Amino acid sequence: MGSGAGSLLFALLAAASAEGAWAGVVGRPGLGATAAAEAGVRLDRLALVPDPGADLVGVTAALLDGLDLVVVAGPERAGLRAGDRQRLAARARQRGAVLLALGGWPGADLRLHCTRPRWEGVGRGTGRLRSRRVEVRAEGRGIGPAGWGVEVLLPGPGGTVVPAPATPPVPAVPSVPSVPAITSVPSVPAVSAAGVGEVAVARPVARAAG
Repeated sequence: MGSGAGSLLFALLAAASAEGAWAGVVGRPGLGATAAAEAGVRLDRLALVPDPGADLVGVTAALLDGLDLVVVAGPERAGLRAGDRQRLAARARQRGAVLLALGGWPGADLRLHCTRPRWEGVGRGTGRLRSRRVEVRAEGRGIGPAGWGVEVLLPGPGGTVVPAPATPPVPAVPSVPSVPAITSVPSVPAVSAAGVGEVAVARPVARAAG
C-alpha cells in the first residue's frame, strides 16, 4: 500500500467510528492500534483479523454480517476471483454494510487515491514536520469523467484530518534590468505526479468521510 493510503484508511475508520459504526480490518497484520487511536479511531468499535488464513472470503463475509464497515487488505495478492468479489459485494449490499478494499478491486463503485503528497513544517533547513498535504481524488459512479478532488492535511495537527489551508501567494518578483533576449532554450521533459495510494469501495459510502 502506497504512502498516504494508510492515513486515508485511518481517516475513514475514524469518521465511521465517530458516528457509532462498527468496523473490521482483515489481512493487515501491520496495522498499528496505537497509530489508529491517535488518528481518532475508536478501538472499542474496531475488530482486527490480521491473518484470515486460507478462507479470506468466509471471514470477510462473516464480518459483513455484523459490522457496518469491513476493510480487506491486498485482495489482489489473496487471489480473489471475480466470483468471490461479486459475492462479497452482494453480501455487503444485502447487509447494508460498506466493503472497502485496500488495493485493486475491479468493478468498485468508488475509488479513492492520494496524489501530490508534500510535508509541511520545515523552514529553511530547520524545524519539525507538522503535517502532510495531499490531494484525495475520487473516481467512479456518479462522478464526472474528470473525477473529483480535495486537498487535505493527512494527517494534520494532532493526527486528525482537516481541509488544507490555502497556499500562500507567491511573492512578486522585483523588477530587474532588461537583458538581451534569449532566442532558444533547451527543452525540459515534463514531470507528472503519480498516485501513491489507492482505496476501492465496493459500494457507495453511506456516510460522509477522505
